Amino acid sequence: MADSSDLGHPEEPIYNIDSDELEAESENIQCDVNVEDSVNVENGVNVIPSSSSGPLEPFIGMIFEEVEDAQTFYKAYARRQGFAIWTNHTRLSKDDKTLCAVDYVCTREGFRRVSRKDTDRQLPEPAETKIGCKAMMGIKKDGEKWIVNKFVVGHNHILLTPRSTSFLCGHRGVTKVQKKLIMTLNESGVPTRKIMSVLSKDSGGEFNVGCIGKDVENYLGSKRRKIFEEGDAQRLYSYFLDRQLKEPGFVFSMQVDKDGSMGSCFWADARSRAAYQYFGDVVTFDATYLTNIYKMSFVPFSGVNHHHQTIMFGCALLVNETGESYTWLLRTWQEVMLGRAPSTIITDDDKAMAKAIVEVLPNTTHRLCLWHILQKFPEHLAHVYNKFPDFQKDFRHCIHETITTDEFEQEWALIMVKYDLGENTWLQNLYSRRDKWVPAYLRSTFCAGMSTTQRSESMNKFFKDYVRSSTMVSDFVHQYEKAIDARYFKEKEKDVRTKSTRAIMKTPFKIEEEAAIVYTRKSFTIFQDELFNSLRYQARKLYVSGEAKTYGVTAHGKETPIYHVTLEGDEGHATCTCHKWEFMGILCRHILCVFGKKAKLNILPQHYVLDRWTINAKSRPIPDIPCSDDQVWQVQDEATMRKSKSMIQLYDIVELASQSAKKHNHFTLALEKVHKELLAMEDHVECSQTMPINECIPSRSQVISNFSQTVQDPPQIALQSLGEFANLGVPAAM
Repeated sequence: MADSSDLGHPEEPIYNIDSDELEAESENIQCDVNVEDSVNVENGVNVIPSSSSGPLEPFIGMIFEEVEDAQTFYKAYARRQGFAIWTNHTRLSKDDKTLCAVDYVCTREGFRRVSRKDTDRQLPEPAETKIGCKAMMGIKKDGEKWIVNKFVVGHNHILLTPRSTSFLCGHRGVTKVQKKLIMTLNESGVPTRKIMSVLSKDSGGEFNVGCIGKDVENYLGSKRRKIFEEGDAQRLYSYFLDRQLKEPGFVFSMQVDKDGSMGSCFWADARSRAAYQYFGDVVTFDATYLTNIYKMSFVPFSGVNHHHQTIMFGCALLVNETGESYTWLLRTWQEVMLGRAPSTIITDDDKAMAKAIVEVLPNTTHRLCLWHILQKFPEHLAHVYNKFPDFQKDFRHCIHETITTDEFEQEWALIMVKYDLGENTWLQNLYSRRDKWVPAYLRSTFCAGMSTTQRSESMNKFFKDYVRSSTMVSDFVHQYEKAIDARYFKEKEKDVRTKSTRAIMKTPFKIEEEAAIVYTRKSFTIFQDELFNSLRYQARKLYVSGEAKTYGVTAHGKETPIYHVTLEGDEGHATCTCHKWEFMGILCRHILCVFGKKAKLNILPQHYVLDRWTINAKSRPIPDIPCSDDQVWQVQDEATMRKSKSMIQLYDIVELASQSAKKHNHFTLALEKVHKELLAMEDHVECSQTMPINECIPSRSQVISNFSQTVQDPPQIALQSLGEFANLGVPAAM
């Protein structure tokens, strides 16, 4: 090692390190160090320089303009040699306390502290990394320059190849571009392993990414810690207020306890509120979805639109699942929905929820979700499933294939005897409430097809794609909004498809042509399927009672099952024992078969057309909701829209620039010029009455600082009763 007395002569060249010659540094993610505590060097990508105009190895007397130049040079050297570095010692001047000397050492310098080895550990002790390596480079300030006064080449360990060096902590980093992409993917529910796959594809291979999965997790963890420092509930409250300023039809209600901690909350945008006025006759109210880190239940209100798609009528996070919480939620929801109660509400089997529905919605038919009930059978009857292979088939037929209540009762009784289940208390309790979940008892109740197991199962999967049990409440709302946007985008797609295409007819009947004009494409497909299949059936008159005539309808060549269709005196109204019309609002094949026999397939009776299934289902204006569906789509973040437009243009330019070195150099110079010009520009934006409202809204951070109400995060396990909370919400904005 050389001493400072061995410094080179003044004529030694001065090295001002250019980031184009050496690697463009990103943030250094040290092992066990928060990524946010690292230092930003450049915004580039992790690359190994192929050439340099200066020396490739440090030497005593080498001079640098800045301390950063020396660090960048030694780090690039370390990468080529196959090791990583970190800053070991820094010394300050005695006179003015400014930095006067720095030592950069190999990351394997020194030894692990003895105290750490002696500590009782729950987890296996990590492998040794520090083994006393002496390799280092020291620099010392000499006037306005920095000069190398120490340099040790030798290592006491194996050096890696330059390609493998990218896995060392000192050479890993997450660039600004990668951070934005990581946040976008994380907010969309993409797990870390898939984020790494995207980064690898974007970088041209795993070795070019510049970071590993642990670095991505560290970065996301640091963002989460920042949210906790700011206040998770406070960010949620600020989002609600900010959203309401931008969208007058948006409403929310949040409970706060005596200590200022967040309790239950509910919110709904204008689209959800308007959709309820059109399609709120049947509602699913489900509290079984994933919870967040505070163990708060996620409770969405959902329904079915005219395209038979699932839509949302608002959402809540409940601090507990007591009758008081459900009562508060249902009253709040009803107030937001202009006091209109649904005709049918479908829920999971919960006593507290049932009690709240009776109190708040006394005139609403309460049904239990068949899917949730069937999910519990393997758990409670595991011994039967294991012992009797035919049980599942017999049970399924009893539940799904029986048409009348008498048929169900007969098959249920046979199953109880055959499998010795007469004394099963859980099954007896479920049977006592069969009128709320067995299809045979509910076929005459309108449910818009929402009692099917497929509907509930798809909803469960839908929310799992957007939210997880680790999701924070402030992030949860954004994830929910993404789910809502995805749903409404699909609705718009169906609107366009229905209005811009023409359905293909399968029969010569005039009723089919009229249905194609009136119904949405999905509704028409269901009707067309019933009409076409009606041709496979035959009807014969069974008996006459007064002016009513009853027909028996069976499939050609079969004697069972027999569906009874009763025609009223005018022969324009009919009922069928399958009750498809009452249950779904679309004529069944059995009634259409009888209509065909009576030559009544030349017109679609208006009393058999539900508005909710038609193309014009949403044509009725709703003056009590400030913002219509189309207006909500116009309320967008203009900065995001500008960024998206620029990115699309830039992508095309980048593709051209990558075609040759000449084009790439030209593009790089032009980009640097534009970058400097943009940094030099000063934006002076003032809100005026002529500007769109969303450009006059203060940023979220400004809103937070102006709150008169401070909301604390809820406890990790919420056990408070509802009486401890006061409402902070603003349904009054309706």
